[in-house]
Amino acid sequence: MGKKILVVDDEASIVKLVQFNLEKEGFQVDVAYDGEMALDMMKNGFPDLLILDLMLPKLDGLEVCRRLRQEKKHIPILMLTAKTDEFDKVLGLELGADDYMTKPFSPRELTARVKAILRRIDALKGMEQTEEKEALMRIGELVIDPEGYVITRNGEEIDLTPKEFELLLYMANHRGKVLSRDQLLNAVWNYDYIGDSRIVDVHVSHLREKIETDSRSPVYIKTVRGIGYKFEGPRRG
Repeated sequence: MGKKILVVDDEASIVKLVQFNLEKEGFQVDVAYDGEMALDMMKNGFPDLLILDLMLPKLDGLEVCRRLRQEKKHIPILMLTAKTDEFDKVLGLELGADDYMTKPFSPRELTARVKAILRRIDALKGMEQTEEKEALMRIGELVIDPEGYVITRNGEEIDLTPKEFELLLYMANHRGKVLSRDQLLNAVWNYDYIGDSRIVDVHVSHLREKIETDSRSPVYIKTVRGIGYKFEGPRRG
């Protein structure tokens, strides 16, 4: 049985287009036409992935995303936005959405994005089931548990979205190396964003807010001007 996807959009023509193309690829597709309807449907069980439009009646996509993340429901979320919704697009990523697409979009590209996100999730689950427990990573005040998807600072747990944790873990595993935005896109998001580095910058900014004592003077995630980022531990003495 195929993966279950919930499509939430108030434009019937878009819903039909997305539903047709995803079902053709073997996915089970449920639909909702407003934010309240989507949350009500998820009371009976969560989909494997949520395709969520930003502009929705009753509850908009940002509020749906916010409520799911507040409840620590880490369902992969692919946002649909209009080209003019730049601020909302960034805010959606900060709230924990995994990816976004701007309207109008190609059904083939949307299907490719969906498959890439689900492949990533399946790969992570497979690693948890087959690999031996990985050792805890201790870097300065941070302790990272790769298997448990938990990070603490001075013993206190930091709440990260799955994508934020994957980004942090990849950077920590390549500590001291300068990583370009394109490298991070391909490694963490698992496909080419065609030069759109904003999603990396937004997630790095959000990570800094959570793991750094002072995000304006970061100790762990350093910016390498014109290239990307480097993860370091705090210097001693």
